[in-house]
Amino acid sequence: MQFLADYHLAGLVIGICTFLIIGVFHPLVIKAEYYWGTKCWWGFLFFGIAGVIAAIYVDNLFLSSLFGVFAFSCFWSIHEVFEQEQRVRRGWFPKNPKRTYKF
Repeated sequence: MQFLADYHLAGLVIGICTFLIIGVFHPLVIKAEYYWGTKCWWGFLFFGIAGVIAAIYVDNLFLSSLFGVFAFSCFWSIHEVFEQEQRVRRGWFPKNPKRTYKF
């Protein structure tokens, strides 16, 4: 991590990692809603809380930042999984034929 500090690259690397974390969560939300519906929001809540706890207890600023980004990406995914259900309802995304839907 000293390399990042020596060349003032920590902010850039955190930004890249943030972009990648958010990029992973987009298909994750789509797949989670497809297979489990909106009841998967509990998993996002659990991992979000775990990420907050990790961000608080990790001494390294770089890792703490990444845990914080991960945690709040999980929290945002709770909202997005319900939005994804609406997108499926509108026909923008396919329904899972093995699931029953409320709508």
